[in-house]
Amino acid sequence: METFMEYFWAFVIGGGFCLIGQILIDLTKLTPARILVIYVIAGVVLGGCGVYEPLVDFAGAGATVPLTGFGYSLAKGVKQAVQEDGLLGAFTGGFTAGAAGLTAAVVFGLIVARCFKRGDKMS
Repeated sequence: METFMEYFWAFVIGGGFCLIGQILIDLTKLTPARILVIYVIAGVVLGGCGVYEPLVDFAGAGATVPLTGFGYSLAKGVKQAVQEDGLLGAFTGGFTAGAAGLTAAVVFGLIVARCFKRGDKMS
């Protein structure tokens, strides 16, 4: 039953982020790209303030998989690198923390691009 509740709360929290994004798309003139940036910046700010970590502990993947989770990982990487390397860590911590996710996105994007023929979609 405990595992079910972990999945349940991950679904609810992750779905809540999606719901907020959809409401922003439907009720404002914000483009999806701007909403993406807002989510990442919100994750950085909330992660830097220490507010996002309890949500990650509670919801797990429901809080780390959305774009706010990427911002949180960047902020966490910078905080850790600053503690270890000083001021230089402020510049390198975000790259180190986000490297695996960005590399995976590029590699899988290239694989998919090689597997499918480019061109216009047929109507």
